Amino acid sequence: MFTRRFILGALSAAALSVPASVATAADELYIPLVSKGFQHQFWQAVKSGAEQAAEEYGVRITFEGPDNETMVDRQIDMLAAALANKPAAIGFAALDSQAAIPLLRQANEAGIPVIAFDSGVDSDIPLATATTDNALAAGMAADKMAELIGGKGKVAVVAHDQTSRTGIDRRDGFVSRIEANYPGIEVVTVQYGQGDHLKSTEVTKAILTANPDLNGIFGTNEGSAIGVVNGVQELGAEGLVIIGYDSGKAQQDAIRSGLMAGAITQNPVGIGYETVKAAVMAQKGEAVPALIDTGFYYYDASNIDDPKVAAVLYD
Repeated sequence: MFTRRFILGALSAAALSVPASVATAADELYIPLVSKGFQHQFWQAVKSGAEQAAEEYGVRITFEGPDNETMVDRQIDMLAAALANKPAAIGFAALDSQAAIPLLRQANEAGIPVIAFDSGVDSDIPLATATTDNALAAGMAADKMAELIGGKGKVAVVAHDQTSRTGIDRRDGFVSRIEANYPGIEVVTVQYGQGDHLKSTEVTKAILTANPDLNGIFGTNEGSAIGVVNGVQELGAEGLVIIGYDSGKAQQDAIRSGLMAGAITQNPVGIGYETVKAAVMAQKGEAVPALIDTGFYYYDASNIDDPKVAAVLYD
């Protein structure tokens, strides 16, 4: 709490009114992007898309995030520092959908357009959010799970968090679809591994120990899904259907080898690209759509090499 109060006090109107020359070179727009973390290849793919747009639109960007997706206070520090440099606009992927609102409110009052990406905030301050429809995508994962386990049995969810919009929407999208459409399937538990594959491995092992008759597990992001695979392997559990989310190399390998049935892939390069594009448009006073849906696919061994799917996978 001390860190957050200090930041909010330091980020005064005076700090936000630093001359634009401090933050930008002449005639060059500066747009920082504050990400959720760097421990997954997903964020490197988002960064790649942002850099493509920056080159195309002739703007300068920075892309940074905390070491992992549990470091909410560290992310708030980064957001405060970026805003203090008086950028032309800012992109922000919130680890906590409410914690950053006071800072974003100050950005709004200072006339700095805010574009959310991947994970929105519980506020109408962001002019646009470039993201996957996570609830719909998780619902598709639930449909695939139901199909693969024959419409009956017990399943569990290993989620990355319960504070970000992605964590909430993926969890709820999966659970709600199961509850609404598949009365023969019971979601026995939802546990959280903080998006870390080691913690998610231990969470998975605990779930399997408590539920030896489990039929399937859904992992809600890259770290969660790989943790599920590792936990299942370490315990030697057999006959489990594993469905993941995201599409780094480890998940692709798990699907090719048959350890994982399939996964949802987002379009991370598109998320980064559309964030910078929307920021440039907003800074110019142009209208931007409130929701920029960057799309998703379900992929498995049957379509992983399909050109339209392969285009949004990343290593």
